[in-house]
Amino acid sequence: MADSGDWTCDANDAVQLTLIQPGETKPITAEIFHPQFTYPIFGDDEQIFGYKGLIIRLRFATHDLRTHVHISYDEKFRAVGDAAAVDLNKTLREWVPESAFTKLSDYENTVQNDQKAKDFTPPGKLVHSYKTKNRNYEIWAGSLADDAVRALLGRAQGFVPFFIEGGVPLVLDDPEWTLERWIVYFVYEKVTPTTPTASQYSFVGYSTVYRWWFFPEQHGDNTVKNGPFPYPEEIRFSQLPSRSRIAQFLILPPHQSSGHGSQLYNVIHKACIADKTVVELTVEDPNESFDVLRDSADYHNLYHEFRNQDININPNPYPKETGKRRPRNVPTSSLIPTQKLSDIRTKYKIAPTQFAHILEMYLLSRIPPRKRGGANMARLLIKKHTADDEDDRRYYWWRLLVKQRLYKRSRDILVQLEPQDRIQKLDETIMNVEEGYDQLLTVFDAREKGRATFAPDVDSDADAVMTAAGVTTMGALRNKRKYAIEDEDEEDEDEAELVEGSKQAKRPKI
Repeated sequence: MADSGDWTCDANDAVQLTLIQPGETKPITAEIFHPQFTYPIFGDDEQIFGYKGLIIRLRFATHDLRTHVHISYDEKFRAVGDAAAVDLNKTLREWVPESAFTKLSDYENTVQNDQKAKDFTPPGKLVHSYKTKNRNYEIWAGSLADDAVRALLGRAQGFVPFFIEGGVPLVLDDPEWTLERWIVYFVYEKVTPTTPTASQYSFVGYSTVYRWWFFPEQHGDNTVKNGPFPYPEEIRFSQLPSRSRIAQFLILPPHQSSGHGSQLYNVIHKACIADKTVVELTVEDPNESFDVLRDSADYHNLYHEFRNQDININPNPYPKETGKRRPRNVPTSSLIPTQKLSDIRTKYKIAPTQFAHILEMYLLSRIPPRKRGGANMARLLIKKHTADDEDDRRYYWWRLLVKQRLYKRSRDILVQLEPQDRIQKLDETIMNVEEGYDQLLTVFDAREKGRATFAPDVDSDADAVMTAAGVTTMGALRNKRKYAIEDEDEEDEDEAELVEGSKQAKRPKI
C-alpha cells in the first residue's frame, strides 16, 4: 500500500469557492478564491485523506448565491481495512444545502437561462448606496422573518465555515417571533449585466444583527398596577428595549480592503442610533480584523465629538489650598468630565468597554509623543502630579486612569499578589496597552488630520488604511493590544463604573 502521505491533501488548497454568472453560451467565473480555513468541516488538521489531484468546487451564482458542489480528482484510495477515503458528499452535506448536489449540467443550465435574474433585487430594503474605486455598491437590510431574506441568508451561510472562525450557521426554522429579532444586511455591487438576462447585482458580503433584551433601570414608582389581561395589543420583541449585537460579519476576500467593512459597520451603527429602543451596539466574539475595523470606525465617529467637547485630562485636579493632603484615590471626576463622557457614550450607543478603549486612545493622542513613553518615566516617577510640564502631568494621570480600569477589572487576581509584584504586573500591562494604542493612533490620527487628502475608498476602510500606512499588519496591531488584556462579555459591563471614570479592564495575563 502506498504511504498515507501520498493520499493526503490540504483542504484549504483543495476547496475552491467561485462566484459565477451567465456567459455567451455557458456560465463564466466572476471571482475565484480559497477558504481561510476548513477545520469545521475537515477537522483541526485541515487535511483530506484518500484522493490525488482533488478539487472541491463550490459555485455560487453572483446574484442569489444558488449553490452547487462539484468534486473531481485524479485517483481515489481503495479502502483497506479501516482505512478509507473521506466520504466527501456525506461530509459536505452537513454544511451545504441538499439542492447543491445536482448534476453540473443542470446547475449551469439553470444559471445560464434564469429568466428571473434580470429582475432580481436583494431582499429587504435599500438602506445605503456608495461608490468606491469607481464601482457602485448598495446595502440592503431586512428581517429574518422575511422569506426572501431567510432564503438568501441560508445560501450565504455556506461561507461561514470557511471564513468566520467559530461561526455557526443560524437556525432558520425558528418561530417567527424569534426570527423577528434578527436583521440581515446584504452588500451588493451594481454591475453591468454580462447578458441581456443576467442580473445587475453581484454579492459582496453580509452581516447578521440580533436584538438582545435589555433590562432597563427602574425609576420612580415601581408598584405593580392592575391592568387588562390579556394585553390589548400583542407585545413584539422589536418594540422592547434591547442591545443590538453583531453576530456574523463577512466581506468576501475579493472585495476586502476596499472600504466595504467600514461602510457596513457604519450603516449598522447608524441604524442603532436611530432606533430609540436600542440602548447600545455590541459585537459577539469579534476577531482581530473586525476589532481593528471597529476601532477605526468608532474612533472616527467619536474623534470629532471629543474635539468639539474639548475632552482632555485636567492636569491640575487637586485644589490649590496649601497644606491639604491629597486623597489616596484617583480623582477621576476632576480629571475627566465623567458625566459628559457618559452622555456621549449614550448618544453614540457604544458599549462601555469599547468606549473606554477609544477614550483612552484619544486622551493619549492629546499628549505629545515626546512627553510619553519610557524616556521620561524616571523623572515622572519622582515628580508625579507635581511635574512642571502640563503634558507630563497629563501623561502621569493618563497612566493612573488606565491602571485604575485594569485593576478594577482584575482585582480578584491582583490582590493575591504581593504589592510589588502587583505594581510590576500593572506596569507591564499598561506598557503594552500604550504601545498598542500608539500603533493604532499612528494610522487613525494620520487619517483624521489629513482626511481631505485621502481617497474615499481608502479612507473608509481599516484594512486599506493599515496597508497604505505600512505600519504593521492588522493582526499584529490587535495582538499587541491584547498582549496582556483579554475581553470579557460586554453585556456584563456596568455603566455606573464609566460614570465614575473607572471602567472595568480587560484582564491582565498574570
